[in-house]
Amino acid sequence: MSEIRHIVFDIGKVLIHYDPNIPYSRLIPDEERRRWFFANVCTHDWNIEQDRGRSWREAEDLLIEKYPDEETNIRGFRQNWHEMVSHSYDDSVAVMLGLIEDGRDVTMLTNFAGDTFAEARKRWDFLNRPRGVTVSADIGLIKPDKAIYDLHAKTFGLEPAATLFIDDAPVNVAGAIAAGWQSVLFEGAGKLRADLAERGIVTAG
Repeated sequence: MSEIRHIVFDIGKVLIHYDPNIPYSRLIPDEERRRWFFANVCTHDWNIEQDRGRSWREAEDLLIEKYPDEETNIRGFRQNWHEMVSHSYDDSVAVMLGLIEDGRDVTMLTNFAGDTFAEARKRWDFLNRPRGVTVSADIGLIKPDKAIYDLHAKTFGLEPAATLFIDDAPVNVAGAIAAGWQSVLFEGAGKLRADLAERGIVTAG
């Protein structure tokens, strides 16, 4: 492994929690119906297009045309997004901040809608601490497309082989590796510290 000179963090499920079931347990109390809703209406594939830059209005209109009886629940996704991101992962945030305080080059690369990311940044100041961030919606690319890793590296002057990417999704880890980066799967702050230490990076965080 090359020496790590750049460390790139994903955000959702690495630094902040994300779970649509939090508000929808209230909006659609019946568990079976809620599963149907996420499998057929507000699906992962539908939501990821907002991360690619599609507006919420367009996204909602597309679904409401197909599922008019679900209009309230469809609109509830954006209206209750703040509940889905219920808390930060303070232990992994401490790792990131420790790396920054140690003088490490830290940036972030995230699949995120533009307006919700702006909201998250106001809510959690630690999202403003790294040197910079690539937000998928701002550039019309999403992980695991190779192009988003290439653009992030070019934007921030990263040498891919000397870059370590931290993400909770195996497909995004694989995407980073395909782009010539080093990458580890996030499975908690303890394992992250061990992964960093294996690469000669020790942080007090």
